[in-house]
Amino acid sequence: MERVTDEAYVTLATDDTYSLGALVLAHSLKRVHTSRQLVILITSSVTTQMRSLLAQAFDLVEEVNLLDSRDPANLALLNRPELGVTFTKLHCWRLVQFKKCVFMDSDTLVLQNCDELFSKEELSAVPDVGWPDCFNSGVFVFVPSEATYNALITFAGEHGSFDGGDQGLLNLYFHDWATKDITKHLSFIYNMNSNVSYTYLPAYKQFGKDVKIVHFLGPVKPWHHTFNLLTGQVQPHAHSQHMFDHLQFWWELFMTHVQPKLFPECAGLAGEMSKLTIKTAEELRRTHADQTVYGGSEARQYAWERGQIDYMGEDAFANIQKKLDSAMTAAPAEPVVAEGTHQEKKAGDKQASGTKTPPSAKSKKQSKK
Repeated sequence: MERVTDEAYVTLATDDTYSLGALVLAHSLKRVHTSRQLVILITSSVTTQMRSLLAQAFDLVEEVNLLDSRDPANLALLNRPELGVTFTKLHCWRLVQFKKCVFMDSDTLVLQNCDELFSKEELSAVPDVGWPDCFNSGVFVFVPSEATYNALITFAGEHGSFDGGDQGLLNLYFHDWATKDITKHLSFIYNMNSNVSYTYLPAYKQFGKDVKIVHFLGPVKPWHHTFNLLTGQVQPHAHSQHMFDHLQFWWELFMTHVQPKLFPECAGLAGEMSKLTIKTAEELRRTHADQTVYGGSEARQYAWERGQIDYMGEDAFANIQKKLDSAMTAAPAEPVVAEGTHQEKKAGDKQASGTKTPPSAKSKKQSKK
């Protein structure tokens, strides 16, 4: 298959953790034999070790400056302050060496070849499930242009974004998307919200087989779930059971193509996940079950710091109460006895209680007599 050199899939990673998603995305595109180039925009927060891995998976790794919406009030409305950095996505319009591109968030996953998207016009995108008159900016077709980039930056400075992130800004800028040209409204199969298999179950059963791109929306990403190394299965959070098939596929790609190459020096979860190892059956029998599951104390602390608490699972109140009760009822540690008369008294107490005195203690008593 001949590679197309002037069209590209583009994604963004602002740190090593989101680079994990980008790497899985790249391998999902390669799995379906895309003929287009793979490009990733990164910021200075991505480590040298992670950059070397990205260079193996992508045709172009380009560092860009971090843009921030500087709009904390609107971001607070979404309870997603981390979305501010997604304004960095605007840099994709500066990739003028390509005539057309498809942007994909790093939390998307390709299930089937979708190269036909390059036949669409700018700004073709899927309606957002929360407000269908707006498009979801997780996947969209665009034409690189310095003029468009500069216009977007100017527009952002003058008008901001109604949600504080790139989606609000882009919908304001391409304000006539909802009504001007229906051909720019892409099918839901090109950006399926991973929650839809639960909220629209009948439709998912009917059309799910046609889905080409899954989007893991929300603060809990595939890499935040636990993975059992013994069974080879992901263990979704209680509220994510309906995503099992897609999460399982994400983790299979990750464990096959990404995890074996990770460096311990990578930052955040990427460094921690580099330590995952598949043990032999005998080793697993000698290992505590908790040690075969990704998502140990460090991962749980990271999740807590991000407000991702598993209230229905490991962090349930009953489990916390059990841990507290165990700590409170545990026998106190035996005090350390000082040398001298206290030590002799302890030896005498042991004799009185029927405890055999060590030979060394007997010899000391005899010498004193």
